[in-house]
Formats: sequence, C-alpha cells, structure tokens
Amino acid sequence: MRIALFTETFLPKIDGITTRLRYTIEHLQRNGNQILVIAPDGGISEYKGAKVYGVSGFPLPLYPELKIALPRPAIASVLKEFQPDIIHVVNPAVLGLSGIFYSKRLNIPLVASYHTHLPQYLQHYGLQSLEGLLWELLKNAHNQAALNLCTSTAMIKELTAHGIKRLYLWQKGVDTELFHPQMASVSMRSHLSQNHPESPLLLYVGRLSAEKEIEGIKAILEAIPEARLALVGDGPHRQILKKHFHGTNTNFVGYLTGNELASAFASADAFIFPSRTETLGLVLLEAMAAGCPVVAARSGGIPDIVTNGVNGYLFEAKVDLQEAIAATINLLQNKQKSNIIRQNARREAEKWGWETAVYQLQNYYQKAIFAQNNIWKKI
Repeated sequence: MRIALFTETFLPKIDGITTRLRYTIEHLQRNGNQILVIAPDGGISEYKGAKVYGVSGFPLPLYPELKIALPRPAIASVLKEFQPDIIHVVNPAVLGLSGIFYSKRLNIPLVASYHTHLPQYLQHYGLQSLEGLLWELLKNAHNQAALNLCTSTAMIKELTAHGIKRLYLWQKGVDTELFHPQMASVSMRSHLSQNHPESPLLLYVGRLSAEKEIEGIKAILEAIPEARLALVGDGPHRQILKKHFHGTNTNFVGYLTGNELASAFASADAFIFPSRTETLGLVLLEAMAAGCPVVAARSGGIPDIVTNGVNGYLFEAKVDLQEAIAATINLLQNKQKSNIIRQNARREAEKWGWETAVYQLQNYYQKAIFAQNNIWKKI
C-alpha cells in the first residue's frame, strides 16, 4: 500500500504520538508499504525510507514546542505525485483538515486516529468555555473518515458519547527489546538522583506541561523526605514547576532518548504519573517493559494498561493523593511486593509488540479501502 500520513506533530518533537508514528512507519516500511508523511516542518525530508513533506508553521502561543502548520495548495501536488491508496489523518486539528479535504477531493479512502484528549486540555489553560465547540469540531472532522481509531477502550466510550462514529480500537505497542529491566544502571541512577543512588528514586517521564498535573508529585515527595525525584522531559511548564518544586530533592533532567531513556526507566524505584488527560499513556508501557513499578491516575486510557495491585497501582487523582502516597511507600518498603509488581509489569508489556499493532493497522487500512470501493460500486 501507498499510505499518506497527515500529522500535527512529528520529529524532531519528542512525545508519545511521535514515538507511535516512528515505530508504525518503520514496521509499515518493513512490510513493503510506501509512506509519505505530511507534517509541520522539522527540518527533515526522510525518515527510515519514508518521505517527509514539511509544511512551514508557527509556534502555538500557549505551547511553543508545538508548531501549527497551515494547509497549503502545494499539498495537492505532493499527493497527486505520491498517489496514495489511503490517507491516515493523525489527530485532525489544522494541517490534518487538509488531509480530510483532499481525501474527499481525490476520492482516497480516509482513516483518522485520536491520540490527544484536547477537550480535557482546555481546563488547564483557562479555556473551558470552548469545550463544547471543540467537541463539535472534532465530531465533524472525525465523522468524515471511514474508520476512526482510538488507543484505549475509555476513549472509544467517550468519543461515542460525543457523537463520533465508526470507532475501532488500535492496540497499544511498546519496544520490549529497548525497554528492558536489564537496562538498569548504577551510573544512570546516580545521574537521576544527583549522586544519591542509595536514596529511593521516583521518576516522571513526559512533557512538562500544565495538563500533566505534575505538581501533584510534590505531595508524594514530601511524604517520603529521603526520596529523590527525577523529571525527564521538557515543555512550557518547566519554569513554573521549578518554582513549585524549589527546596525539594527534584532533578530536572531534560530530554532522554533511546538507551538512556530505557536505562532511566529500569533504574528507578517507582514511576509516578498523575496526568488525567491520557488517551493511552505510552510512557507507562515503556516503564512497565523496563520493570519499573507504576503509580498512575485512574483516568483515560491508563486502566487499559495498569491493573491495580497486580502490575502497578492506580489512584483517584480527583480526590486526593493519599492513595498515591500509600502505594509509593508500599513499593519502597515492601521489596517482595515491588518485585512481584515489576515481574507482572514486564509480562504485561511483553503482550504488546509493535509488529502486532501495525499488522492490525494494515487490516484497518484494507477495511477502509474495501468500504470505499463498495460505495463507488453502488454509485
């Protein structure tokens, strides 16, 4: 198949969507497909054999790391030259709308996928009043697609409630070879803990942004005074978080990728994740694959990954953080229970390889193509 992927975010940006796209592109290419990526311009024209067409854009005022790329007529020429069998729009918002437009204009089957829970983000940026309008826009965009893919059952339920149709589950995936308990490292633990490897080490990995609710981790850290916290990642909330965590044992590590990121997961005692806006939470799967016990908010797609008390712990973030504090203390003090959680987390992650997820995606593409062909036969 020839697949045109429209996405609002791609390399060099580091986030869960980009990670999923990277592995998806690699496996699709490996399976003999040809890929065109249309994304905000990041200075690259090719990724692992896939052509990347960069569209110039401007930084989003509330989130400078995210570029908004406006549709342009040249995209039509790029698509006509590539002649895709299918268009896949990832998180249709701005640039993705051109993918929807050209799928109709050029009679190309359309698949859309939902990865960022934008309506829930609005409350963290003082824009709650726009939630109804945003849901209406999302519904109108997604309902143009032959299939809409979600990465968790919770998101399928919520999008169904808001009138989005033809929803299917696109299963999770994780690189279990890279993210592995054997990547644990004394030197990485020393780096994360600022040369206190003997101290309990708590870890957060992800964007430093308001919707991630990272401030909540401070209560856990204060309840365990001997613990150290490593925040891996960056984002628009960094300076606010530095003030919030001032005077605590917190290390703002910055971005880590590849083996370093895998080593960070494997070297920590607990992965703390208070976000309530996750459609899936890929970093949770990466932590679990590395054998790092997870303490996460019971929200969004997270319960699809974490079974409370079996392969991690869940807490009600809306109420208070006492559950999270108790779970973290239990992990640190009960080594036997912690080891069982680590082993179960690894076993859960081993079920979800990228190869199977991409094979499933290819079947969805074929389903969309078949549906389009049948429509034209009836006409």
